[in-house]
Amino acid sequence: MYKLVMDGRDKMKETEMQEELLEAYLSIWNNRKVTDGGGREVLSELIRRELLDENAHPRARKPVLEKFYLSIKRVMQSSLSNEMKTAIAMAYVTELERL
Repeated sequence: MYKLVMDGRDKMKETEMQEELLEAYLSIWNNRKVTDGGGREVLSELIRRELLDENAHPRARKPVLEKFYLSIKRVMQSSLSNEMKTAIAMAYVTELERL
C-alpha cells in the first residue's frame, strides 16, 4: 500500500514539473500561447514544431540542426534557473533524437 501512495505522489510531482517546464518554455518564446492545458505532450509538440521550423514560411525555414543550435542558445541565454535550462535543453535533445 505504501508503494502505491508513493507512486501516486511521484506521478503528481512529475505532472507539476511538466507544467513548470511548459511555463518556463513559454516564457522564453514571445507570442506562444497554449490553450488546451499542458504537460509532456504539449511541450513535446511545441519543441518538435520549433525544430522543424513550422512557424516560419516554407521558403524561409532553417535546417533542423541550425534550429536546434539557435533554440538551445536562446534557452541558455534566458534568465531561467540552471535547473530549468537543463531540463528544457534535455527536452530539445529528446525531440531531436525522435526526428
